[in-house]
Amino acid sequence: MVILKKPYLYWVIIIFLFYLFISILVSGFYNTIPLIIKYAKTVNWFKLILSMLLTIVIGILIAINSVLIYIKFKERKNCNKEITLSGIGTVGGLATGICPLCVTGLFPLVLGLLGISFSFASLPFQGIEIQLLIAIILFVSYVNLRR
Repeated sequence: MVILKKPYLYWVIIIFLFYLFISILVSGFYNTIPLIIKYAKTVNWFKLILSMLLTIVIGILIAINSVLIYIKFKERKNCNKEITLSGIGTVGGLATGICPLCVTGLFPLVLGLLGISFSFASLPFQGIEIQLLIAIILFVSYVNLRR
């Protein structure tokens, strides 16, 4: 697998860490950590851990897809569909943040600027379904890039 070779592996790690940093920064998760500790007895730990795991999976898929897109582009192969799917996945991952229920995220912030009140808490699974959909989109992009 080309991704595991030295220069590309470093880029996957750097992009993954950069995505997590931006996601934490944009979503304001750093403000939520003290609240999670303070109200630990009332936190739904299953949903929080599942959401954090999905964020890590999304970050890994974004990093791998980004490097694979670069490799395909370098080989002069057309990968417009995969770039679109990866872009949607990246924006969607940043929109949900680390924990879509307990933090703001990019999407509600943008809608708030337009005067629209929205929270992922209003969805049936509090935004975890959005994270799962984003992970599936990124995985489909990865499968297409591997061809």
